[in-house]
Amino acid sequence: MRVLAAMSGGVDSAVAAARAVEAGHEVTGVHLALSAKPGTLRTGSRGCCTVEDAHDARRVADLLGIPFYVWDFAERFTEDVVEDFVAEYAAGRTPNPCLKCNERIKFEALLDKAIALGFDAVCTGHYARLAQVDGRPELRRAVDLDKDQSYVLASLTPDQLAHALFPLGDSVKSAVRAEAQTRGLAVAEKPDSYDICFIPDGDTRGFLTAKLGDRPGHLVDDTTGTVLGVHAGVHGFTVGQRHGLGIDAPAPDGRPRYVLSLEPVSGTVRVGPRDRLAVREITANRPVWPSGVPLSSGVQCVAQVRAHGGTAPAVADVVGGNLVVRPEGELTGVAPGQAVVLYRPDPAGDVVLGSGMISATA
Repeated sequence: MRVLAAMSGGVDSAVAAARAVEAGHEVTGVHLALSAKPGTLRTGSRGCCTVEDAHDARRVADLLGIPFYVWDFAERFTEDVVEDFVAEYAAGRTPNPCLKCNERIKFEALLDKAIALGFDAVCTGHYARLAQVDGRPELRRAVDLDKDQSYVLASLTPDQLAHALFPLGDSVKSAVRAEAQTRGLAVAEKPDSYDICFIPDGDTRGFLTAKLGDRPGHLVDDTTGTVLGVHAGVHGFTVGQRHGLGIDAPAPDGRPRYVLSLEPVSGTVRVGPRDRLAVREITANRPVWPSGVPLSSGVQCVAQVRAHGGTAPAVADVVGGNLVVRPEGELTGVAPGQAVVLYRPDPAGDVVLGSGMISATA
């Protein structure tokens, strides 16, 4: 196959590209320039997409003996990921920019261009597995559960998965680094990027305040209705947050307070005890079925509501075009704007059944 390898400049995408070459594919490497100011998006292991990263990717491509290009997707990334991130927070939701980047950039913009240029597939360094079952793609968790990225890939369609390669899905991270060392790849010990790539200093609240300005509102005790303080904007909070609330006095019972809900129109942030975070029902819109098989009614599944953790047995239905998920175990801190991903509840629990964007909880 003609394969386009997305090369971020990190160890995972480097080894993925090397494995694609070793498998006999005709591989071309491409680095996505996602920042209009590429010198500003890395601070140690935070951030990505710097000139340094592009050079690291090029050196790997030269060692592998494959063609290499840099494609400028900065404008598309700004519109579809960064501006969406800001707008979602302004609306009182908590988006996942990694999920949006995979959906809109790597497996829409990049894949569309790759197909138009005659490539058969896009290869990435994601930790997830793909299988073909009865002629349909099946997205599964990675073997390395600590690195598993099936959650942020669960919004991909069957057609997109049919043109995807995830060579690292059967490997653990330590083995990938060891293989990079054996292959002589200079990125073998390069730190992984983490947090939000376009906020390299990790100050999400500061980034959003710079974009949105101050939008004062009240912090309200959900139990008593008492106004506990004033904040600079709902964009500085997320459901389930405990620290940084700006409340001077402890709760009367001495228990910590958590953010329970955000009301962007009134500017109200409601806080209360942890037990009020538990949800009985999750509604999610824009459902996606990665294998192309919609859910039937009353499906037993395992629901995951955050990229790492936040899982519980559940029953899922499709009602009026939306996913309705009823957890059978405790799920807390479920934030509108995040994804809910449903997995098959077999002993392995690794097959993705579907996903949707959380719009409401009860």
